[in-house]
Amino acid sequence: MQKMNNPTSSQPKNNAQTKVNLPYFDFLLAAFSAGNDALASSFGRHVHWGYWPEPKQATLTAEDFAQATEALSQQICSAAFIHDGMSVLDVGCGFGGTVAHINENYTAMQLVGLNLDERQLQRARTTVNAMPSNQVEFKQGNACALPFADHSFDVVLAVECIFHFPDRAQFFKEAYRVLKPNGYLALSDFLPNTRQVPLMALKLPGWSFYGQCNLNCDIKDYRQLAEKTQFAITAERDITCHTLPTYSYLRRLALQQKVTLKRAAIETLAIEVLSRLNWVNYYILALQK
Repeated sequence: MQKMNNPTSSQPKNNAQTKVNLPYFDFLLAAFSAGNDALASSFGRHVHWGYWPEPKQATLTAEDFAQATEALSQQICSAAFIHDGMSVLDVGCGFGGTVAHINENYTAMQLVGLNLDERQLQRARTTVNAMPSNQVEFKQGNACALPFADHSFDVVLAVECIFHFPDRAQFFKEAYRVLKPNGYLALSDFLPNTRQVPLMALKLPGWSFYGQCNLNCDIKDYRQLAEKTQFAITAERDITCHTLPTYSYLRRLALQQKVTLKRAAIETLAIEVLSRLNWVNYYILALQK
């Protein structure tokens, strides 16, 4: 694969040495190393919420959840109009699940997964093998200082990770820079109801299982951000109702595995309650350069 790591003079310096503080990934990696097959089957490929076309039909088995997480990646790829022969960058790629999905369903693809955490990339490199017509690379790097030249990709993805980035505006600028003309940025994010933005900005000490999360960007903020970075929004989809079975599955899995992480339980329950109250909504957004 052609290495797309030659920055132009307009590119900010990469800060790949930034400390990664994501306790939930620490927990998962430790569980995988200990041979926990149940957690590996649930989160060894995708580490994001699931999407159920018919939420009432969710069976909440490991297979059902795996299909739902795969379906979420498919929904985001569809929003970005991904098709054969494209170059795609998945920022915050985790264990490479979305890259794997694209690799298995499209041909003649150039795929790059980027993550700040080298440990996640190590797993991705051992589990995602390029199909014969595709090229796959996993690279360590900073979402706000992408280590790629201008106009390198047809599509940039950020699946359920942008709330970890220190600066959404800077990421948007970087995504715009590395996209080819008419390219797409597609992402998923938890967006507060506009009235609840001040509440989401509160910082609760000791609540850190999911790491540092900025959940105070609502749909109006995204529209303003798109305008400032010259993106045109092509899709705004509130898929909250299709993701709600995720919470029931996580509770069942925690009981089965006898997981007693109070921080994880409290934080997950908080997001569930806010989602069911329609105070926080799960969105898929697509934007075109």
